[in-house]
Amino acid sequence: MSWTQGYTPVAGSVGWSALVATLPILFFFWALAVKRMKGHVAAFYTVIIAILISIIFFHFPIVKAVSSTLYGGLTGIWPIGWIVFTAVFLYNLTVKTGHFDTIRESISGITSDRRIQMLLIAFSFGAFLEGAAGFGAPVAIAGAMLVGLGFNPLYAAGLCLIADTGPVAFGALGIPVTALAGVTHSNALFLSQVIGRQLPIVSFLLPFWLVFVMSGWKGLKEVLPAAFTAGFSFAITQFLVANYLGPQLPDVLSALVSLVAVIILMRFWQPKTIFRFKNEEQIAATSELGLKSNLPPKHSAGEVLRAWTPYILLTVMVILWTLPGVKKALSGFTVTFKFWALHNEVLKAAPIVAKATPIPAIYTFDILAATGTSILVTAFLAKFVIGISMGDWLKTFGETLKQLKYPLTTIGLVVGFGQLMNYSGMSATMALALAHTGVLFPIFAPLLGWIGVFLTGSDTSSNLLFGGLQQLTAQQLHLNPYLTMGANSSGGVMGKMISPQSIAVGTSATGLVGKEGDLYRFTIKHSVLFLAIIAVITVLQAYVFPGMIPGK
Repeated sequence: MSWTQGYTPVAGSVGWSALVATLPILFFFWALAVKRMKGHVAAFYTVIIAILISIIFFHFPIVKAVSSTLYGGLTGIWPIGWIVFTAVFLYNLTVKTGHFDTIRESISGITSDRRIQMLLIAFSFGAFLEGAAGFGAPVAIAGAMLVGLGFNPLYAAGLCLIADTGPVAFGALGIPVTALAGVTHSNALFLSQVIGRQLPIVSFLLPFWLVFVMSGWKGLKEVLPAAFTAGFSFAITQFLVANYLGPQLPDVLSALVSLVAVIILMRFWQPKTIFRFKNEEQIAATSELGLKSNLPPKHSAGEVLRAWTPYILLTVMVILWTLPGVKKALSGFTVTFKFWALHNEVLKAAPIVAKATPIPAIYTFDILAATGTSILVTAFLAKFVIGISMGDWLKTFGETLKQLKYPLTTIGLVVGFGQLMNYSGMSATMALALAHTGVLFPIFAPLLGWIGVFLTGSDTSSNLLFGGLQQLTAQQLHLNPYLTMGANSSGGVMGKMISPQSIAVGTSATGLVGKEGDLYRFTIKHSVLFLAIIAVITVLQAYVFPGMIPGK
């Protein structure tokens, strides 16, 4: 039996209704940041509160409230949780066999400066993973690598979350942009061009900001050449590819160019002062007193290559899994089913859409085609290179599952919460409240995307959720709809670092389970700052430089 969303259920007011809809979000913030609840506990209570509000105030049928939450929960476990699990499993294998020590030394061979190591892994390599795979892979893999290198887990997770903003809009080979184009019947290249004229500014600034967060102004001045090289090479490539080739390859090509550029720079330049963490400075001081024999021995080129092989294989497998022919073959084993009491039984209504539109709810269990499966295959192939027995391989698999039981639960709960907000109409109600801002809407268009990514953990989902509203509102205000639709995606990526889903992935990968509130407090100020930058860019493009936006 179908049910139509209502957006003014409280006193017939979109404002009051939006305020009520924000209560579960405010509770979740309070639970994490103030009460410092563990992530899975805070998420559980948030889901309960959201279900009650959706039923009592938004008149969402009980069966559909439960069904939408379960739908989101399953999506959180597969494919998102599957990527997190396999990524951490691969990392654990390299640690168990001692090969991560070799990886750590090889990176130190390029530079022992922690700031530049962070740029190479969190910014450049993380962007490559975002462009090729997305769905949590960058934070899970890069975060685990930084912890293995000796980074403080909170900084490792936080820096990776901040770094994973510039590339998110073009993640997973441009899926957020192509999805937005599909749902709004728009030109994908035009959308790519809009985003490609907004995000490169952030991409250029990110390396400077990441280094500043680590070491302050003094530390930033010491590595300005590296920060400039990483940011400029990434931003200019992202701009050119997004504007002239389309949304599929900006991240992959930008990341590779940035990575190579920094490595080449390191051959001709090194910072005068090597930045280390405080505990490392003590070790370095001790070694200078004649105890250098305690340092680990250098490894041969063959040993270094062997240690890096799992991640080389990972890169190859992730790319292989994205090839159309491979994807089509693997999809033959995919199982899909229409979700109980939900598929096409919830209707979006005006003014969110021009006419009543059913919302699909098809769950996809792509057991072979999922990105996580490509990582599992990588882990199996790596077994023969890193030299671990099948028994120890399986033992590590079980240990990883035990390690991640609470983080995976958290991921399932927060994605369930996001889908409940979407299907009940609570997300759309908040969006409508922002859409009533009139000529100020270019300021709030990025905020709308930011809220969408916070709720869903996905720029793709945010674009599907609010893309139509951005388009309709812009047309009513006589603005270029490509500007507001692009701003939805560009602003949305700034919410990625504070999304409960992303926070859960970050804590899972870096051993911070139970510290979700600490990570949230670390990232929130950076999220708001970069959102403000996108808002300023959007306003300037709307009223000062409208010629920058393609289409009509």
